[in-house]
Amino acid sequence: MSNTTKMSSFEIRTSLFLASVYGLRMLGMFLILPIFAIYASQLSGSPSQLQIGLALGVYGLTQAIFQIPFGISSDIIGRKKVIYFGLTIFILGSLIAGVSTQIEGIIIGRAIQGAGAISAVLTALLADLTREEHRTKAMAIIGASIGFTFALSLVISPWLNEAIGVPGIFFMMAVLSLMAFLLVRFCIPEPTRESNKTSITLKDFYSILGRIDLGRLNLGIFVLHATQISMFMAVPFFLISQGDIPLQDHWKVYLPVLLGSFILIIPVIIFSERLKQVKKAFLMSILTLLTAQVLFIYFSNDLMGIIISLLIYFVGFNFLEASLPSLVSKIAPANKKGLALGVYNTSQSLGIFVGGSVGGLITQFYGNSGTFLFCGVLIFIWFVLSLSMNIPTKKS
Repeated sequence: MSNTTKMSSFEIRTSLFLASVYGLRMLGMFLILPIFAIYASQLSGSPSQLQIGLALGVYGLTQAIFQIPFGISSDIIGRKKVIYFGLTIFILGSLIAGVSTQIEGIIIGRAIQGAGAISAVLTALLADLTREEHRTKAMAIIGASIGFTFALSLVISPWLNEAIGVPGIFFMMAVLSLMAFLLVRFCIPEPTRESNKTSITLKDFYSILGRIDLGRLNLGIFVLHATQISMFMAVPFFLISQGDIPLQDHWKVYLPVLLGSFILIIPVIIFSERLKQVKKAFLMSILTLLTAQVLFIYFSNDLMGIIISLLIYFVGFNFLEASLPSLVSKIAPANKKGLALGVYNTSQSLGIFVGGSVGGLITQFYGNSGTFLFCGVLIFIWFVLSLSMNIPTKKS
């Protein structure tokens, strides 16, 4: 393909299709968050808080376990075959969780859902099907799908709970995943490049783990999602106590904030790509996350302070969410992208798991300010380690 300033219609279409599939995966984590604890506490056997937390968190844990094997497999046998397998596993887990009337069955179902770990494979497929000069834009579409999915889940989750209940939501996840299966089958091509027909050795695995440049990016996605989940252990309570907004109306804050952040990220992308200031934009975005944590600590005593803090946070979050996988795909060897992105997505899943568990503990013992301080420390460490990073130049 020749270099142009615009994405081709094929690249746009492929990016949108894959973003849709990726968004369906994120629904598995986001959609039940606002309602599951209440539902689970009413199950037979009076589940403990530990069991309820495990039912929520085990999804991220099994995602982390299976990301790398799925990424390696996609390098060897092809992306789409692994995606089919992962979606089938997710459908099975959704059905098990939907028919279960006790917490143990839901834990098993959620674990199986997470075991369909295709996030790395989807990212590798997107990298295969887009040109390098447009990969950040393609990844930005994926990032937008994550933000949209999060906002959508907050809006429709209470309504869905009222209409079909939590079991019905699990069944709906299975139906949507079947739709994703058909979308991948009929609308997305399988790359023909030789990178999908190689063998992966233990030496290759160690070489990917040992690369400092990739390790720095893996740390970044870990911190990004650990702090996101930790933050949202506290933000809802701020909206209730300081903003006097009931839980069912929180979407009225999140949705405009996310939409505003998507608009404000446009100048950042222009500064990064067109003005060739990728590293500066990257470091500025990390500092934006850090600024948001400070604002939450000192200016979250009223609704406007919370809104401004959230808006600043999501501008940085959305840019980094798009930039990190793009940088991984540029740095990783062409025939090891699935492996490298498997490690990357494992780090993301571990961040979700650690952020929820550690963030919850810190909030319990040190309050909301302690949570934001914890997030700030993680982000500061990431910033310091990123100062010496080298941004890869575009290939000719």
